[in-house]
Parts: sequence; structure tokens; C-alpha cells
Amino acid sequence: MESIKEEIERLKKEKNAVLLAHYYVPQEVQEAADYVGDSYYLSKMAKQTDADMIVFAGVAFMGESAKILNPGKKVVLPDEKADCAMAHMASVEKVKQMRKKYEDLAVVCYINSTAELKTVSDVCVTSSNAVKIVSALPNQNIFFIPDGNLAAYVAEQVPEKHIIRNEGYCPVHDAVTADAVNKAKKEHPKAQLLVHPECTGEVLELADFVGSTSEIISYAKQAEAREFLIGTEEGVLYELRKSNPQKKFYSVMPQCCRDMKLVTLEKVRDSLKEEKYQVEVDEETRVLAQKALDKMLELAK
Repeated sequence: MESIKEEIERLKKEKNAVLLAHYYVPQEVQEAADYVGDSYYLSKMAKQTDADMIVFAGVAFMGESAKILNPGKKVVLPDEKADCAMAHMASVEKVKQMRKKYEDLAVVCYINSTAELKTVSDVCVTSSNAVKIVSALPNQNIFFIPDGNLAAYVAEQVPEKHIIRNEGYCPVHDAVTADAVNKAKKEHPKAQLLVHPECTGEVLELADFVGSTSEIISYAKQAEAREFLIGTEEGVLYELRKSNPQKKFYSVMPQCCRDMKLVTLEKVRDSLKEEKYQVEVDEETRVLAQKALDKMLELAK
């Protein structure tokens, strides 16, 4: 009898489908994927694929971004309830207010946001290219949505710009405390601390390295250190351990994105078989949001 993984492989071939998976989904889903990565890498892969159908093992905003970049393709999410709380933590109304208040304003939108927020933004960014893109913009004033922690990190890296923070945050990364870091450091005194810029400023100050999920992975590969404390979602530990079997990795504290963990192998199979839950973005929203995504892909080259 066919295993679920074999069934997924067969269905992918039958339907000319590609399976994209984020580092935060469960290990067995990452193992079955054609491409595993962070949101920037996956948005590039979504645009480059010649598949007819994209199965996005991730959360709602990722599926939306894939659909915006590939209007002619069928994009499905294995779980329709898998969402990102931070993606909703800014408003179109606030963006309009800021545009009235500041001249020479660029609205920079973290890719972890709804399609609606992307429509009122000048450019999208990810945690791996935010500093580069903000530096490249001609504008002096930057309204950075929705993540306030990433905005603060960018402001520190690009002091010549006036960066206005939004009050949003990632519940998983924001929950990491300096106390938890100090406790983990006592338990593993030889370990280097690698954290995501969605963490708070006081946590970033304690870090040996701050970077996106993919940057954390490449840093751990190249570093001479043999032990690491990881300050990001625990799903990334699978890739870290697989790529570095001779090194040790510990979570600072149990950091689990419940929405990402809603995606299971069974649901991936069902989404392929039944072509559910299809992502739809109306044309007006798609065209406006695509401008911000295309500008990101262009400026991040």
C-alpha cells in the first residue's frame, strides 16, 4: 500500500504541482517538499516555477504572495486556518494617516502581511533584505509595517533614515525574553546565540548573530563554534541539525508557531488530491500588491 509521502509524490507528478515549505512547518512536511526556505526564498521560487499548481506549506500571507506573483497558477494552502497574527497588525487607515502627516514617505511592508496591506505599500521586504532595501530607497521617512521589532532593528542599521515604527509584533519571537536567554547561556556557556530580528531589542543586544532564518542557517554552517542557542521558531532546528550533524543546537525557549504546525502531511496530500484550499486574490488587489512585491525582488537582487 502507498505511503502518504508516495501518494504526495504521485499526485505532484499527475498535477504538475510543486510543494513549497517554510522552515517552521513540521519536519515530515519539510522532508516531502521540493523547496524549503524562508519567505524571501519561497517567493522567488514561486515566481520561477513552471508548475501548474503551487502547494504552499505555510501560512495565509505566503499563499497570497504566491498567487499575486503567479495569477495564472492554482495556489492551494493545506490548512485554511493557518494564518499569521502579525500579518494583521497594521491598518490601511494608519498608512493613509502617515502619508498625510509626512512628506517624502515610503511605506515599507514586511512580507509577513496581508495582501490588503501590500496594496498601500511602496515596497515589500523580508528580514533578510529589509536593511538593504531601506538603505536603497530615496525617501528619508520610512513607515515600517507591521513588525515594530524588525523596524527597530532596521532603524539601528540605517541610522541616516527616519524610521517610524508600527506597533505590531510576532507573538513567537516577541515572547523570547532576556531572562530566558541569560538562563540558556548559563546552561550552555560555550554556545553562540543566533536570533531573528523579530525578537526584542534587549534580546538582540545579547546575540552573537542576528539574521533571517536562512541567514541563521548559513551562519551556523560557517561558524567555528560547535554549540548554538537558537532564538527563532523551533522548526528551523531540523534543517540546522541535518546540515550540521557534528554541531549542537538548543532552543532558547520552546518557540512554536501553532499556525505553521497546523500543516501536516495528510493535509498536504488532501490539498493536492482535492485542490483545496484555493487562494484567491481579486484583480485590483493583486495588481497593487504585485507592485510592492516586484519592487522587492528588483531591489533585493
